Amino acid sequence: MITTASRLWKTLSPVRLTGPLLDKELRVSSRRKRNYVLRFVYVALLTAFVVMAWRSMVVGQASTTFQKSRMALAGRTVVSTIVGFQFVAAQLLAVIMLSTSISDEIYDRTLGLLMTTPISSLQIVFGKLSSKLLQLMLLLAISMPLLAVMRVFGGVPWAYVFSSLCITLTAVIFAGTLSLFYSIGNRRAYVVIIKTILAIGFFFLLLPTMIGVLRVGPASFAGGAGPPLPSLMLFWNVFFHVSPFYAMTLNTAMLVSPALPPGIAGFYWPVHCVIMLGLSVILMAVSASIVRKVALHQATAHVEPGAARPGRRLRLSRLLPGSMQTRETDGVIRRVKGWPVLWKDIRAPFIRGAEGRNSIIGLVITVLVILATYCTWAREGYLDKDFVHVSYILLFVAIAMIFHIVLSANSITSEKESQAWPILLATSMNDWQILAGKAAAVLRRCLVVWLLAVGHIILFVFLRYIHPAAILHFIMIMVWIAVFLTSVGLYFSARFRRTIWAMVATFGLALLL
Repeated sequence: MITTASRLWKTLSPVRLTGPLLDKELRVSSRRKRNYVLRFVYVALLTAFVVMAWRSMVVGQASTTFQKSRMALAGRTVVSTIVGFQFVAAQLLAVIMLSTSISDEIYDRTLGLLMTTPISSLQIVFGKLSSKLLQLMLLLAISMPLLAVMRVFGGVPWAYVFSSLCITLTAVIFAGTLSLFYSIGNRRAYVVIIKTILAIGFFFLLLPTMIGVLRVGPASFAGGAGPPLPSLMLFWNVFFHVSPFYAMTLNTAMLVSPALPPGIAGFYWPVHCVIMLGLSVILMAVSASIVRKVALHQATAHVEPGAARPGRRLRLSRLLPGSMQTRETDGVIRRVKGWPVLWKDIRAPFIRGAEGRNSIIGLVITVLVILATYCTWAREGYLDKDFVHVSYILLFVAIAMIFHIVLSANSITSEKESQAWPILLATSMNDWQILAGKAAAVLRRCLVVWLLAVGHIILFVFLRYIHPAAILHFIMIMVWIAVFLTSVGLYFSARFRRTIWAMVATFGLALLL
């Protein structure tokens, strides 16, 4: 009986999926002070958001009767604020913390050694993922007592608290899995973070919105009359069950008003959670398959060079550190022009292995997509609406802020991680020349994103949809955001040894402000 039970437990135990990597990662994480600092900062930011939400709903000069009448509304506001904060912050932390989960093993040449042990590729992937997600689950659990206390004021059912926690958890699992997937083929943490954020924003936010505009019509977004066509309601409901942003927005809207918005036949949050978990499992299986190929190639590359086919070895070589050869192997010495640090950082490829032609193609595709959306709004006659231009500017500014935070927080820590920082400090350049070169490189790389926003404003100023004063106003906002975020990112990049924690600190300060 005992033998049968023990065998059954070993078969069904989740430890089989994680292997010894989870135990190792948890032991290491429990000894790192920065994890406790992260929890303290998380609680501090959460408290700041709660205080602001509470003060906005409960007026100090009002009568006691009026304050008591607003307690239920204040409770709903505070709970929705906590849920929204942890929904965004937990996904950002998952993307950042898992951005180097597999690439560190590849470039430290320890992934091939792991394949010589009984540990499988699925255990490697799931162990890395679960160890970081467990830290994030602890952060989510911190807010549960506060949510329980807020329910005392009324107006917040337990069903909303539980459903919002499940939606947040599944979104965090998918975001972490996607970041782990991108970390297999990218050495730089900032490349993984940018790719993950852009992919999530495109597939879960921008694409459903644009398809909704094309299929349903902008009237529902602009607050106009007229529900979507009944034949398209099923098509539209699919995006509410797939996108975590729409799912959380709709779930919170149902807290205030139980009736569904017009055009939504029905929303079931368990269906959304099952879909997100299914997508995470598929992505995890693909990641485990790729990790196995890379690990086997790394383990056998120096033992049996002819074991794999040449074409297969060439494709996998892009993922290995020994294959990262520079393109300037023709023996020509290229002279440094201008600031040495700026010259070096600008010449380094933004995404390793990507050529200038690919960057130009990507920029052209982006411009064509933006022009297509302009044509859509023009066809519907909504280019003279404020919300259209406000949405475009907010989108461009958000993307530019992400680029500034990620690139500036990575500028100095990347030198430390590659052991090049002492060499750079040993040159004849002083500290200000190094920092100025780093800052100029970040500003120059982010200039393309800012030009999209400036180009949007200038184009519609000439078309007389936007007042010319908006050009001056936006330039003022653009300059201070660019300078401030670049300076903050450089500061945290100089203070921390790892890129991950420099980005966490920079993102945290940006969220707080």
